[in-house]
Formats: sequence, structure tokens, C-alpha cells
Amino acid sequence: MRQRMRHFVASQDMCFQRTLAKGHITASAWVIDPTRTKTLLTHHRKLNRWLQMGGHLENDASLTAAALREVHEESGLTRLKLLSLELFDVDVHTIPTRPNQPEHQHHDVRFLIEADPYEPLTISDESHDLAWVELSRVWELNSEESILRLVEKTSDAQS
Repeated sequence: MRQRMRHFVASQDMCFQRTLAKGHITASAWVIDPTRTKTLLTHHRKLNRWLQMGGHLENDASLTAAALREVHEESGLTRLKLLSLELFDVDVHTIPTRPNQPEHQHHDVRFLIEADPYEPLTISDESHDLAWVELSRVWELNSEESILRLVEKTSDAQS
């Protein structure tokens, strides 16, 4: 994934622009609780899947700022703690064709963010639902390799 992303960034001058039809860089957050036993997932409205929060870059000062903004917009959470400036994970995945939008690739950079599981959640228009999920049960909602890799990395970070 890292090689694919490096090649994409090196070959696409507009890689951060949502208007690049073949794909673009996106920023997301793997949100965990302070005990690192739960993650916050959103049931994405358009994709109809449980996923981490994230999305397109806007007028953000950095990729980390974009990831933090996306968490706030999609969950209402305000007490967010970026656990590292280093990338937690990278993933390249296909977004299917939708009206007025061709199939394209999201080159997703993912950051590890801690949040308070007792802070009230606000479901955005982009989601059907939000849920704090035990890491050991994430696979019940989404068993894609991309998501299970995040669970494994979280477990590895605890060891």
C-alpha cells in the first residue's frame, strides 16, 4: 500500500484534489478509547458499511487536521487526541461509481486518535449510525482486511 501511494503522489500533481477523477488522497482516523479496547465506527450512508471516519481534504492545513475535522464532523466529538503525527496505516481502495462520479481510488492515510467514549455522539447526514465497538467484535460489522488490519495494529500497539 505504501508503494502504491508513493507512486500515486509522485505521478499526480493534483493528488490532493478531490477533482482528480482517477483518485485522490483522503484522510481518516482510527478512533480508539483510552483503554484501547474499543473503536468508534460509523455506518456510512453511501457505502452502507461500517467504517472508520474520514474523507476528502478541504481547506485543511495538514492531513492530521483533515482527519481530526472529519471525526468532529461525523461524530460531534470535540475532545480528540492525536496519538502520533506518524501514519498509523495507509490503504488504497476503490469507491464505486455513483451518479455524477466515476469509480475512483481513495489513497487513504490513517491516523490514530483517542476520544472519550462517554462524550455524546452526534450522527451526521453521512451516516446511518455511530457505535463504539469492542475491538474483538469489529469483525462482526466489517471483516474487510483493511479494517481488520487496523484492529491488529491497535492490539500490537498495546503489547
